[in-house]
Amino acid sequence: MSGTEIHPFERMIVIISRLVNDGEVVATGTLSPIPAAGVLLAKNRHAKNILCMIYGDPKLRITDGLHEFFGLAHRGMLDLFFLSGIQIDRLGNINLSVVGDYENPKLRLPGGAGSNMLGMMAKRIILFTLTHDTRLFVPRVDFINATAKDETVPWRRGMLSHIVTPMAQLKYDVDSGAVVLDATLPGYSVEDIRNNTGFDLGVKGRYIPEVDPITEEELSVLRGLVLSELRQIYPLFCDMIWGS
Repeated sequence: MSGTEIHPFERMIVIISRLVNDGEVVATGTLSPIPAAGVLLAKNRHAKNILCMIYGDPKLRITDGLHEFFGLAHRGMLDLFFLSGIQIDRLGNINLSVVGDYENPKLRLPGGAGSNMLGMMAKRIILFTLTHDTRLFVPRVDFINATAKDETVPWRRGMLSHIVTPMAQLKYDVDSGAVVLDATLPGYSVEDIRNNTGFDLGVKGRYIPEVDPITEEELSVLRGLVLSELRQIYPLFCDMIWGS
């Protein structure tokens, strides 16, 4: 990758970083190099007062693994957490368990791994996906591991905030109770994104902007300070994107 070329995952990292608010307590779980990089980028730029806990970081002062993450979430100490799914639907439900019928699925996956609890107990959830197509964004998920919002659960603290994909920034619209298109990423039109999403994105009558361009300063910090730190946590991912 040349110095001026921007990798699609770098765009996602920058978009995620912009969604992190200064002062938040932020955590990322397993297999989450893109959110981890986004959090580190935010901390090295506009959100210097966040407390970030990146699972797998050798400097992280957590000794009991995910159990401690879960404990912090139970106590209402997590402001922001990141999840993903094999399917995501219009209501913001995510599926990490099966594709097809539960008893006779086309594909059976490891399961939610605490996503339901974290989706309820963290104050905000941002979903991230490595692809954007109609197999992922479906009208209705085949199995619900976590919901975007559920007012029938009185102790639920938070809800879905945004979804970041290689094509778009989506958001959860509280008024309609559905996922809508928030902004396009460079190289993709609203029509491209609609054609690759299996449900209505609520664009009728709305102006959908393109995200602000990535600045040279954002890219410089990402490829400098953030990359140096991220290599200690996700070396294979860093080699794949930026080389060894």
